[in-house]
Amino acid sequence: MQAGVLLWRHSFFRAIRRIVVFSSPVNQIAYSFNPFGTETAALSFEESSKPNQEEESKSLSWRIEKLPRGEPVGLAFQSWMGEGCPIHRGHIFHAINRLRKLKFNKRALEVMEWVVRERPYRPKELDYSYLLEFTTKLHGISQGEKLFSHVPLEFQNELLYNNLVIACLDKGVIRLSLAYMKKMRELGHPISYLVFNRLIILHSSPHRRKIIPRILTQMKADKVARHVSTYNILMKIEANEHNIEGLVKVFGEMKQQQVEPNEVSYCLLATAHAVAKLYTVAEAYVEAVEKSITGNNWSTLDVLIILYGYLGKPTDLERTWGIVQELPHVRSKSYMLAIEAFGRIGQLNRAEELWLEIKSKKELKSTEQFNSMISVYSKHGFIDKASGLFREMEMNGCKANAITYRNLALGCLKAGLLEEALKTLELGKGLTISTRIRKSIPWLETTLSIVEIFSENGDVENAEKLFEELKTANYTRYTFVYNTLIKAYVKAKVYDPNLLRRMILGGARPDAETYSLMKLAEQFQT
Repeated sequence: MQAGVLLWRHSFFRAIRRIVVFSSPVNQIAYSFNPFGTETAALSFEESSKPNQEEESKSLSWRIEKLPRGEPVGLAFQSWMGEGCPIHRGHIFHAINRLRKLKFNKRALEVMEWVVRERPYRPKELDYSYLLEFTTKLHGISQGEKLFSHVPLEFQNELLYNNLVIACLDKGVIRLSLAYMKKMRELGHPISYLVFNRLIILHSSPHRRKIIPRILTQMKADKVARHVSTYNILMKIEANEHNIEGLVKVFGEMKQQQVEPNEVSYCLLATAHAVAKLYTVAEAYVEAVEKSITGNNWSTLDVLIILYGYLGKPTDLERTWGIVQELPHVRSKSYMLAIEAFGRIGQLNRAEELWLEIKSKKELKSTEQFNSMISVYSKHGFIDKASGLFREMEMNGCKANAITYRNLALGCLKAGLLEEALKTLELGKGLTISTRIRKSIPWLETTLSIVEIFSENGDVENAEKLFEELKTANYTRYTFVYNTLIKAYVKAKVYDPNLLRRMILGGARPDAETYSLMKLAEQFQT
């Protein structure tokens, strides 16, 4: 056994050194678990359904999407019309929505330029709106403004103005957006709630959040009712700050204004409470998600997979995974979330089955994929299996990132390899990592698990070092996080009278466990 451990140590750190020497200094690969299942700016769930291939191949949209790079879009239209098919407005709108979803912005602009130039039907406000949207995305605001001035006056209405404002906000040009909003008021054009949503998102960072109440006040002054998506954005902001009270307050205001929550709302509430270890409340919101879900929405199903992992519900987890498998296309991301969820509830065999399945069905070409299974093994202390995947990842040409090393450090600690854990932590610290990853729930939970082991060992120094990371991300608002730190002092038989004060000032509320731990620590006063 000892020989095996020594052999593992040698091969593991030799592999690590090779990667550190030859990898790029910038390793900002996204973590394999998004607690909310959506991007902050979007806060909307997309349909997962992949169109039937036979039906789709007959559509104009499909022909446009499949055009080789560099081929003019007119070829798709000529092919369509050559078969005696007329071009209707609905065909164009369907194509544009598909191209937007695929982020084919250049092709979408070519479509709209062709429509305005060739006029298969008389362009109206929505056509010009699309043209404005993609012109601004690709050529900048000045070109968008120039185009706006050339749009027929009858179509320079609220829709076009709202899209111009949103285009400016998407570029982060707030001052110009506000100027156009002022002009809209003068012309009597209603301002869309989508404009205010964008403004709120742009001011969602901690140092700009104080502006949000003013935005909401202006929204009310403009007689724009808050949409359900507006409340979802506000709840997401509170959840990101681990502010459960603020989150519940926004939800209460939403109910008071008789705005009906949707599945996104309940997903946000359920996930935030699960992260805060308030599982009874989280379970109630999960039931609400199940009741409000519309169709087979892959984003909602992904969130349910995560939540059933948190709640330790294998039957519901398996049922949800079964629904995902029935979708026309199962994303690699869904596999990774399922692997981590089954690992969380202790079903390692099931997690390994899915890992073998993803290896046979999908090409393993990202560090993110390997990190999902490495995290499962590491959390259960199977460092030999985790290191085996680490070597396999290297052979596949995937570079380890900070997330990989953080997971492996936890695995080392679980296996009782303290020296190797500390070295692995240092290797991870030498890699660049984005603020988004540092504030992500998986990163914080893995870090807390490491702090818990340091605390059990009475290692105050190392526990405090990692605790600072949790504090920066506001994760220390949860009482259980501070209790973990206090436990380190108790185990080390060290008394610090400032611990309780630090906890309260940090935004966490002491509970019965806190006071019990502090009482134990008092006996170590000198």
